Amino acid sequence: MGGTFQRLVNQNHDVHVAYQTSGNIAVGDEDVIRYVSLMENVRLHYDPKNDTLKAELDKALGYLMNKAKKDDEAELREILFIKGRIRREEAISASRFIGLRDDQITFLDLPFYETGKIKKNPISQADVDIIKDYLEKIQPHQVFVAGDLADPHGTHKVCLDAILAAVDELKHANTEWLDECRFWMYRGAWQEWGIDHIEMAVPISPEELRQKRLSILRHQSQMESAPYLGDDERLFWQRAEERNRATAELYRKLGLASYEAIEAFVEYKPL
Repeated sequence: MGGTFQRLVNQNHDVHVAYQTSGNIAVGDEDVIRYVSLMENVRLHYDPKNDTLKAELDKALGYLMNKAKKDDEAELREILFIKGRIRREEAISASRFIGLRDDQITFLDLPFYETGKIKKNPISQADVDIIKDYLEKIQPHQVFVAGDLADPHGTHKVCLDAILAAVDELKHANTEWLDECRFWMYRGAWQEWGIDHIEMAVPISPEELRQKRLSILRHQSQMESAPYLGDDERLFWQRAEERNRATAELYRKLGLASYEAIEAFVEYKPL
């Protein structure tokens, strides 16, 4: 929904973005090796006597260069920290590019994700409470959530379940702002909504589509060799553009207005 995201910011809405998980296992080891090597060079230049930092960097680099971890084995916590920081800084860079201030960017770091393994924990009340507290703090008029159930890693579905559970609890708490709030589900890099399910279609101009591509490219660790991309060999920005253009073309064939691209949303209505 990068084009819609950009338009909301351009129209001076009070936009906030919350990243639900650290995304730390979805960073390749080669990215960490590059950043750790950079950090070591920075240390040598600015603080060559910092033996504590040197020991930590040597430990991380030695582990990654001689790695023999099995798929069901948890990653080292130090490596997970670095991978999580890589994802976090990329997300901040993309959000700043869109036009957000740092105080509009939040990282929830939901506990269910932090196993260090491919298999995650089930969502718990702790996950739900974190989302509830965030929503209560912002009290939004509209919420956009990933409804990407085709995600091969499955994290998007768990994140969606956590949000819906939080909304359900807030609903029973008679939260007034929730009565005026609308929830829109978008899909990510794998599959679009069926044309008969789409309830809001946002036209995207050529310039907005270019901006969307540039913001996606800020997530450098998720470009060519990131884990869990699925069977589609196209890059994320290529998948997004081709799918958004295909949706626009489908609308054109149905006799509606012709646009460069369209982002599609389905509304979730709390009962």
